[in-house]
Order: sequence, then structure tokens, then C-alpha cells
Amino acid sequence: MRNEFSELPPLLRALSPVETRRAHASAARTPQVPLDDLPPLWTALARVGGRLPPANRSLTDPVRSIPPGEGFPHPACLRTGPRFDVEVPRGGYAWWYIDAMSDCGNYGLTIIAFVGSVFSPYYVGSGKIHPEDHVAINVALYGRKRRWAMTERGHRSLDRSANHFRVGPSHIDWDGGCLSLGIEERGAVFGEPVRGRIRIHPEALVSRSFPLDPDGLHRWHPIAARARIEVAFDRPGISWTGDAYVDSNFGAEPMEKGFRTWQWSRHHVPGGAAVFYEGTRTDGSQFALSLRIDRAGLVTPRETPSLARLRTTNWLMPRAIRSDGPAQVLKTWEDTPFYARSAAQTRIDGHTALAVHESLSLTRFISPPVQFMLPFRMPRRAF
Repeated sequence: MRNEFSELPPLLRALSPVETRRAHASAARTPQVPLDDLPPLWTALARVGGRLPPANRSLTDPVRSIPPGEGFPHPACLRTGPRFDVEVPRGGYAWWYIDAMSDCGNYGLTIIAFVGSVFSPYYVGSGKIHPEDHVAINVALYGRKRRWAMTERGHRSLDRSANHFRVGPSHIDWDGGCLSLGIEERGAVFGEPVRGRIRIHPEALVSRSFPLDPDGLHRWHPIAARARIEVAFDRPGISWTGDAYVDSNFGAEPMEKGFRTWQWSRHHVPGGAAVFYEGTRTDGSQFALSLRIDRAGLVTPRETPSLARLRTTNWLMPRAIRSDGPAQVLKTWEDTPFYARSAAQTRIDGHTALAVHESLSLTRFISPPVQFMLPFRMPRRAF
């Protein structure tokens, strides 16, 4: 008997009644990504172009710890602070990352400033020739008044120096002791205003970066493992204080050329922070960093706790986090086909720790369905 559903074009299959799609999925030979509980736009678009490739199906623990030594000075951090003027070569990238959780536990945020925006379909489509023509400041607010904004802009919208970074109307400034952010963005899809001020006061600064590959083409710099943050937004109307974390990544080649997957987490503990960064490179080799960063900014290798598995995301992204005992997801902040970010509770050195965790699949990122979806989440303006 002819299967009329299978003969429909992909977009019409996506728009068919939920019951029809569920019945077809249960009869299929290969498992499909469970999309029915996701937002409608993502649900429909994810089906265009076929099934997503698998993420890292299993999370093994073959490497207990690779001692990172003392790291090495990098042009981006020879001086203290974020050094927004780092050179980004053709095909490369740089980003500066901030995450924070409120003291009350009801709010969180992440902000990422990009040059050579690593997750940009426009940068991929351009051949990654001019990184400064693909810049953005991504703002994600979590809690009751959730917002997500990321508008990519061209080089004419970029102004940066060692202590200043501006893309369009939003900017980040470093005065030697405080990061000040002025945010003026529009939310993804519906364009709601996202406008506010943020001040971040690091407890101490780290002046070392660490290689993620043998040739040092990809490097990570934990700028401030612990900081205090003050958040005041009038659109939406929220204000809170809490604990924050700041780091940066630099690459001399496309990120998907260097890595297949990674898991990263930072854990705030009484003596400072623990950071675990591990994954699989494209050649199949693995990397793992296990670091203790004290409140004075001193970085030392540490033992790696066991791998605690977290529940898989709606997009079937595996998640696992380092913890001395059971760990749990407090809130999934970002749940996308190739990336998940979560607030979690772990056990580190005998203490209950609040952690931020991310899981990334670059195999999925470069797949056609994901590349098709991204412009809906990430509009672009020439200036």
C-alpha cells in the first residue's frame, strides 16, 4: 500500500497534523528526533532537509586528566583584562563569554561577543574569508522574563580596541577593574527590545591561556573565574545581582575543522572555581583540561571527578558533567539541535556547587538542516 505521507514534500510533511507525523514516526525504521514538544518554528524547520545527524551518541570517560601545565602567554592576554583587540586571521574566530546566576536563583544570563561568529550561517556561506565582517553580541536572559537576541552585523558596525568592543548599538568596556556593558538589541523572531546595563567586578584575573589542540590553533582563556555582577534592564524590566564568570576563546582556523564535540563546565566552590573542558577533535583524539582557579587567580591542575550523566535534551543532545557524586540539571537554558547550555548542581571537593554546563556537537552544526534553521534565529544587518 502506497505511503502517501512519505511522498509528500518535506515542508508539507512538517505542516501535517501532529497525529499523522507521530504515526509515521512510530512506523519508521530509523528513530526520528522528537520535535513535537519544541517551539513551532523550530519544529517545522527541523524537518526540512531530512533527519539531523546524530550527536555524540555515547559519552565515555577514557581520559581522567591531561595536566595543562602552566599554560602560556598569548597576545590576547599578555596584559590583564579581556584584550578585545586580538587579531583574528582568515577563517578564524574570537569570542568573549559571560555567564551569571542571580543570588535569588530565579534569573541567569549569558552574553557572548563574537568576531568571526562561529555559529553564523553567513560566515559559513561566505567561505570564512573576513571574520570582522561577521560580528555580533549575543544576549540571553533566563528566568520569568526570558529574552534571546543575536543580530549579526558587518565590519562597518564594529569598533574595538584593547579595552573597548562595540557592535552596532551595544558595547562592552573594560576600565581595569570593571566590565561595563550597554545592551541595545532586538529579540530573535519577534524583534522585542532588549535594553539594559550590566556591570561585572572580577575577584581576580587570569593572565594565561590554554591550548585545546597540539598546534595551539585553538586556545581558551579563563579571564575571571569568579566575579560579582549587577544587572539592570528596562526592556524587559528586571534587575538583580549575582555571581558571574568570564572567559574567551580564540581560533586560527574554523572551529568545526578542529573539533567534533565538547563538554565544558565551570563550578563555583568556596575556594574559587573548578573548570573542566574536554572533547573530541576531528582526528579522533581527545583533549581534557581539569583546572582549579583560586580567588587570587592562580590556576593549577586538579584531579578530574567522575563523569555524571545528565538527562538528554529534547534534541537528543547527550549531556555529562564532572561531579564527585550525583548531579542534576536545575534549568536547561539553551536547547538547540547542536548546542545545549544548562544550570546544574554538582558536588566538587566535598561542597555542593552551582555550575554552568555546555554540550556542543559541531557535526550537527554543519549539517544542512541546522544551517537552514539558523538565519531564523540569527538575522543579519550589513551595518
